[in-house]
Amino acid sequence: MTTTLNEVMTNDEVKFFTLGDGVLIAYRFDGPESAPVLVIANSIATTMNMWDGQIAELSKHFRVLRYDYRGHGASDAPGGAYSMDRMGRDVIELLDAHNINRVHFLGLSLGGVVGQWLGIHTPERIERLILANTSSYLGPAGQWDSLIASVRQAENLSGFADMFIGNWFPSQMREAESALVSSFRNMVLSTHPHGLAGAFAAIRDFDMRRTAALISSPTLVIGGQYDTVTLPSHSELIAATVPGSKLVILPTVHLPNIERPADFLGTVLDFLLSNEM
Repeated sequence: MTTTLNEVMTNDEVKFFTLGDGVLIAYRFDGPESAPVLVIANSIATTMNMWDGQIAELSKHFRVLRYDYRGHGASDAPGGAYSMDRMGRDVIELLDAHNINRVHFLGLSLGGVVGQWLGIHTPERIERLILANTSSYLGPAGQWDSLIASVRQAENLSGFADMFIGNWFPSQMREAESALVSSFRNMVLSTHPHGLAGAFAAIRDFDMRRTAALISSPTLVIGGQYDTVTLPSHSELIAATVPGSKLVILPTVHLPNIERPADFLGTVLDFLLSNEM
């Protein structure tokens, strides 16, 4: 099927792109058109708005491209299992449609898995790679099968919202539940069940513990000291596997861009703007 580009505007900022399999993906650009492109990809059960607090600073240096995964946010939510291969190719199709040959890529959590896939399978497209609070393997499969079954049976996603909020934020932020934390709860609640179940299947089926060694792009791995989802040991394993990569462990849980935004941005920009390769 021929890939087409549909430039329909929403709120003068968000656009939509039709992938080769007919799925409509929401995306937006921020920053000067002449700047190097930085693609940013977020956690499961969130939208591109997860990065709102970082856009002003990042767009001073980069043409920032962010998007909603299939099944998330304003993008279409096809039924069935998703795969990391398909989710990685979603990014490549989006880049091809805009004639963008090479980018920096920053992925957090599920976004970091997509980033690993890109670094392994399309190294010619990735300049510098940042893998934050992610893993090269999140087995065993049974736990994901149980979550998929729970999503399909649930009347709503309130229980999943509680689970994600518990995994993403430290206790003091959870107990206070500020408007910021509530916005993340609302992102989970607005996720289509097909999208959550499909992404769970993609996580269930990936294993990059060996193939991550094929990543040749300069790579920064960021871990969270108190992350209970993608443990610090997961970040350490990626850093030990990817040749020449750099590891930074921040004193955070799972979303360092929210919990310690200044430290996170400083770490990211130091790496992306460094003259060292």
